Amino acid sequence: MNQVEKKHPDPERANTRRKQVLDAAESCFSRRGFHGASMAEISKAAGMSAGHIYNYFDSKDAIIAAFVLKNMERVTNLMQDLAQREDPLQAVIDNAGEHVLESLDPKTWVMPLEIFAEASRNPVIAEMLHCADVRSRKLFLSIIRDARIKRGLPADEEMLEGRLNTMIAMYQGLPVRAVHNPDMKVEPLIAGFRIVLTALLLNE
Repeated sequence: MNQVEKKHPDPERANTRRKQVLDAAESCFSRRGFHGASMAEISKAAGMSAGHIYNYFDSKDAIIAAFVLKNMERVTNLMQDLAQREDPLQAVIDNAGEHVLESLDPKTWVMPLEIFAEASRNPVIAEMLHCADVRSRKLFLSIIRDARIKRGLPADEEMLEGRLNTMIAMYQGLPVRAVHNPDMKVEPLIAGFRIVLTALLLNE
């Protein structure tokens, strides 16, 4: 993934400013969409001049890249925590409720939907998402493979890749279901996730 942030002599102050810009951008993108929100609008929401914002991000693409990187770091931390569990497979099943609720929270899904939409027409953003996905997926696959081997279950990489993509698709599809069916009952949904995750992770 290309570098998305400029270097500054005072990293701590620069990080504070970048967070200020990203918070403002998230608010603007959520209200007006990626193309509807201008850099001038983002700079105004961040409380800085339009020229000043370019000291931290070259463009809206660079801001999107920062969101992708931030999410990749979040996923990496989740994977590292999962790898430390005594039984990572069971932990994925047990934690389904928490992750389903998180995926259904508009505070967490508005930005991803904007980024996915932009990636469908912007090859630069699409490549960023692809690189992030490859890294996260490889880490997740390694954890699942090792956990299945420990249980004496088949761990063919092609089979596991298919099951892993199924799990990821389930979670990534939740925001779309929330838009189409905002009144769906959560508990039966979580129960369904646990049934499918059990089949994907623990069955031969």
